[in-house]
Amino acid sequence: MGEISLLICDFALTFMWVWSSVLVKIFVFYILGFDHDVVGEIVILCIYLINLFLFAVLIKISKGGNYNPLTLLSAAISGGFSDFLFTVGARIPAQVLGAIYGVKFLIITFPAIGHGPKLNVDIHHGALTEGFLTFMIVFITLSLARIIPGSFVRKTWISSLSKLTLQILGSDLTGGCMNPASVMGWAYARGDHISKEHIFVYWLAPIEGTLLAVWVSGLLFGKSKEKADTKPKTE
Repeated sequence: MGEISLLICDFALTFMWVWSSVLVKIFVFYILGFDHDVVGEIVILCIYLINLFLFAVLIKISKGGNYNPLTLLSAAISGGFSDFLFTVGARIPAQVLGAIYGVKFLIITFPAIGHGPKLNVDIHHGALTEGFLTFMIVFITLSLARIIPGSFVRKTWISSLSKLTLQILGSDLTGGCMNPASVMGWAYARGDHISKEHIFVYWLAPIEGTLLAVWVSGLLFGKSKEKADTKPKTE
């Protein structure tokens, strides 16, 4: 896929990802009419799991597009220097723009949707939480690519369940985002995208977690033979 096509896919997928989380809640609580109780939460988790599968399919169809900077970063670390520069200098900014415009149009369309994920603990606790969650999902996904290569459905199923579990664990602390671009979209809308809390918790800590996961995975399993499948399916 050409570089321009990749940038368009990155922008579009991130835009869609930001919208999907809100649309899932609207579908469950307003269209289906479930309450904010245990049953409603179970339904929304099941639909969110389906949503993760859907985006995994979209990523496969787009042949390289993605909605998470950490996914691109983990793959770029093992690639050439030119690929790394393209990822950091063009693809990740395209994802950030997709998230910013996605949130902007969400707020225009649904003014009462809220303000997105926010830090509910101190900055050090939040950084450790996001760093740990990111390390776990990246390590799990890279490990799956080496343990069960070629099995798209099985890898997507395990990775999606892992992502959902980790997100639940971190939801009350940091939102359990594991996706700097989507958080950037909401932070930009609130005007706190250049705050110390946002940069440390939602950018630096996940990046460090990703780097550590790639290093540990390479140390334990060696270089993957399936280069294309080493991209973790994170949010």
